[in-house]
Amino acid sequence: MRLLSWTYLAVAYAFVFLPVVVLVVFSFQDGRLPVPPFKGVTLDWYAKVLGDEDLMAALLNSLLVAVVSSLVALILGFLAAHALARVRLPGSVLMRGVLIAPMTVSYLIIALGLLTVFNQLGIRPSLWATGIGHVVINLPLCFAISYAAMGDHQKAAERAARDLGAAEWQVLALISAPMLAAPLAAAFFLSVTFSWDEFIIAFLLTRFDVTLPVEIWSMLKSGLSPATNAVGSLVFLVSVTLVILLEIFV
Repeated sequence: MRLLSWTYLAVAYAFVFLPVVVLVVFSFQDGRLPVPPFKGVTLDWYAKVLGDEDLMAALLNSLLVAVVSSLVALILGFLAAHALARVRLPGSVLMRGVLIAPMTVSYLIIALGLLTVFNQLGIRPSLWATGIGHVVINLPLCFAISYAAMGDHQKAAERAARDLGAAEWQVLALISAPMLAAPLAAAFFLSVTFSWDEFIIAFLLTRFDVTLPVEIWSMLKSGLSPATNAVGSLVFLVSVTLVILLEIFV
């Protein structure tokens, strides 16, 4: 039985990580195609990728959109969660459902809806439009994590702060948020990860200043190359770094 458990675990890990291992290994391929047989090790593809101005611009665009949109989604999600957790409002159950609903909707549907609304409002495709789209998809996640973390022990501290004369914004900034530092950090890093890898919304809502997933898609249109593997490896490295930071600081 123990052997069966270890076998199942090994197969599961292989299923998840084998494609990533192949991606990374063939990013060092000393050849024009990332396919077997492996012809040797070279760093030329990484040098080519890091020296590509379009790729580096797309990388910076992705970081900008991911960090800013995640921060906005975190603030809005935290405020909404605090309001619905602390104040009894008519229809609060419905409000929670509406806030979480985008998590059940396809990104393609959200992107098409936003594209239609932006066209009606005269908002052109841009990084800012993409950032708004990422706020829409990450806000439910931030709300759900913040709402689930709020408990009665925080109510007592918030009530004591109000009794001592603290304004409501001081209660939020100096009491509520620090007590929820770990869940808020988790929500932020998860949002950054989802935004960093997101393609559909970024593809439909950007035009000239594209994000890294859109730039990778443009590279793939010209065929497979170890350069695309190198880019994918760098993207994977950033995602792993975010997860490690989440484990260390949360």
